[in-house]
Amino acid sequence: MAPATYNKTTLFISACCGLLLFGIALLTLGSVSQGLQQNFKLDKLEAGTLFAILPAGLLTGSLFFGPVCDRYGYKILLVSACLLLATGFTGIAYSPSTEWLQFSIFIFGLAGGIINGATNAVVADISDEYKGANLSLLGVSFGIGALGLPFVLGILKQYYTYPIILSGAAVIAFGVALFYLLIRFPSPKITQGLPLKRSFGLLKDTVLLLVAFYLFCQSSLEAIVNNWTTAFLIERKDLSESNALYALSACVAGMTLMRLLTGTVFRKITARNILLFSFGLFLGGIIFLQATASFFTALSGLLLLGAGIAGGFPIMLGIVGNRYAALSGTAFSLVLVIAITGNILVNYLMGIVAATYGIQHFITILYTELVVMVLLFIFIFKKIH
Repeated sequence: MAPATYNKTTLFISACCGLLLFGIALLTLGSVSQGLQQNFKLDKLEAGTLFAILPAGLLTGSLFFGPVCDRYGYKILLVSACLLLATGFTGIAYSPSTEWLQFSIFIFGLAGGIINGATNAVVADISDEYKGANLSLLGVSFGIGALGLPFVLGILKQYYTYPIILSGAAVIAFGVALFYLLIRFPSPKITQGLPLKRSFGLLKDTVLLLVAFYLFCQSSLEAIVNNWTTAFLIERKDLSESNALYALSACVAGMTLMRLLTGTVFRKITARNILLFSFGLFLGGIIFLQATASFFTALSGLLLLGAGIAGGFPIMLGIVGNRYAALSGTAFSLVLVIAITGNILVNYLMGIVAATYGIQHFITILYTELVVMVLLFIFIFKKIH
């Protein structure tokens, strides 16, 4: 890699701005879905199609960003992604037809996938040590964006329509693009051609594949917790919808707090020990959810669940960054594509299970995911050492 001619602190702040924007973007569609359904007169099936387009965009962006940033660097890619995100916000706000709305959501997802992958990769590149801790700190900014958006929307909706709010988000995305234009990024790792041949070579690395499938479980776990917890609490635990949503927000709070601790207080604790502690927290969260008979028990369970799943992405991406420093973007692309595939497939599977056998098997899926992740964790750290 070329000698560092960039400011690491500025780059870390810029990555946090990007991931904060990604956190806002990821929750936007769900937050304005009611307004979209009313404006475009969408039925439940059509609304569900919109939600399916977003992961397709995320998957495409995650596949695309790695080889491009390894060959051409981060600046052009991140500036373009922020401009695309601004376009997506504007398109969702003012689309004249359902087709334009669908296209805007795909662009929105594409840009989000690029920003998520590239910001994580750049932090891994500039971290000489403690990659996992630094990636955990980066993840705090995602939590702030995801946790803050519902509260901000709740306040702003009293005064502004959703198109105006989304226009404001587009302006923020444009501002982040300008920030990226003004700062210096690490030089491209590859000076000629796209690293396609070397990309396929990564598939021969057992550790990389184990990490990818760990993140397959991790991503799917986050998806089903976000998408099915409220239904479980309402249908099986008789919580009101508002209390179920408040309890779910504790999951994001637990994740954000744990990532902050991992990046600061627990910075020097080994990745292995952090994950062992995380498994304990997650198991405690499942037990609380299974046994819950009150709002406060559910809140505690989801706080533990969030803390328990906080370490997965930062620690595993840190391992990838250490093993493939010379091809980090491409390696991140590979594992993130497999992770998002898990998000889509297991979330769909959960829908089939809930419809066929009942929402109570949400807990069964959580236990199953935990067992598989513990086994993958054992294999990964055996291979590393």
